[in-house]
Amino acid sequence: MKHFPLTLPTLLALAATCSVASAQAPQFNPQKLIAEQTQALAKLAIMDGEWRGPAWTVLPDGVHRFTQTERIGPLLDGSIRLIEGRSYDASGKTVFNAFAVLSYDPDTQAYNMHARAQGRVGDFKFVPTSDGYTWEIPAGSATIRYTAVIKGGHYEETGERLMPGQAPVKIFNMQLTRVGDSPWPGANPVSPRQAVLP
Repeated sequence: MKHFPLTLPTLLALAATCSVASAQAPQFNPQKLIAEQTQALAKLAIMDGEWRGPAWTVLPDGVHRFTQTERIGPLLDGSIRLIEGRSYDASGKTVFNAFAVLSYDPDTQAYNMHARAQGRVGDFKFVPTSDGYTWEIPAGSATIRYTAVIKGGHYEETGERLMPGQAPVKIFNMQLTRVGDSPWPGANPVSPRQAVLP
């Protein structure tokens, strides 16, 4: 390996090279990035709170009816939104539980929903609309499309199975009423100080 003498001209040349490389590299600005994400997610603030109401879905063994609840709120300075959905049967037992993170990528100018339910995980295209949103699940030759409308404390989401050349088939519907504000998930963070014991 050839060694170059660390003379003053060599050091100056190295410093100039580093300066040029640094000038060409984009400067990362987390505050700007978070502000862009927060602004994009702000249009989904209408979803925030606790919701409850009747719902039904079509499964292989028929139509199932249940009570659906949702709690939704911002985190990380509003740059993401978290959703937890629970379905309860007539006895009050949880029969379905799902969790999702809504986010926005300023580079692609696209929203994403990262969701987990029934041991499965996926990332889905999420599109805000003037009064709600749509999102889709690829299912082989079919597509499952969910469309939500949120107005005046009422939150309706409808799921449809779409097949090429066929009319959409409704497979899910929930009719929720806003129960109130939710402190979740941003409330009660861990304190930086140890509690003083009595």
